[in-house]
Amino acid sequence: MLAVQSLTRSFGGVTAVSDVSFEVQKGHVHAVIGPNGAGKTTLFNLITGVYVPSSGQVLLDGQDITGSSPDRLARMGVSRTFQNLQVCMNMSALENVMLGAHLHVHSGLLTGMLGLSRRSDALLQEEAAALMARVGVGEYRDAHATQLSFGVLKRLEIARALAARPKLLLLDEPAAGLNDSETHAMTALIRQIAADGVTVLLVEHDMKMVMSISDHIVVLDQGRKLAEGNAASVSANPDVITAYLGSEE
Repeated sequence: MLAVQSLTRSFGGVTAVSDVSFEVQKGHVHAVIGPNGAGKTTLFNLITGVYVPSSGQVLLDGQDITGSSPDRLARMGVSRTFQNLQVCMNMSALENVMLGAHLHVHSGLLTGMLGLSRRSDALLQEEAAALMARVGVGEYRDAHATQLSFGVLKRLEIARALAARPKLLLLDEPAAGLNDSETHAMTALIRQIAADGVTVLLVEHDMKMVMSISDHIVVLDQGRKLAEGNAASVSANPDVITAYLGSEE
């Protein structure tokens, strides 16, 4: 589904991502791991159009999307969450999720005169409520965002990303800041999202989560690809152990 080819991005004299290549297979869970400063979030920003690469290409289903704007990528089925929560705190939980579906809303003067926009809004609310239930926060549909815990807000952001009806979902550190029970629930949710047919690419530091749900793992170190493979091969790679996982038994 996704092909990253020799992707490179430099900021001044610092190369944050250097000649990184890998592929994401449809229907799988893929993970990008590495120590702090390895270039993981920069890589996500290059894939999702936040940054334009210095060189290299990004292909989605064979189509060159290198440097495409985030809104164009969203229309093509690419959605994401962020390392730092991007939740509108002046809105309700339901309204936050509804924002994610704005690409699928077609309203104007004529639809307003005919009353169709009200019908569309009602359907949108139903869809948003269903997505909240799907990610396990349905009970908070009428709550204001400021009333929600951090763990609920993380799930709310995923619901909003799913409202865009993506075929590829990028999750930037979905377990960051969560306790053990919340992380376990997040792991189950990501498994279910993939089982429902949405391809997942995630950046994550929680190795227990990564090793338990990932079909394929890419390891970055200092902006370069250090290794890739399934959980067993990556966790046994001596270079990965040295650079990231640690050598203690």
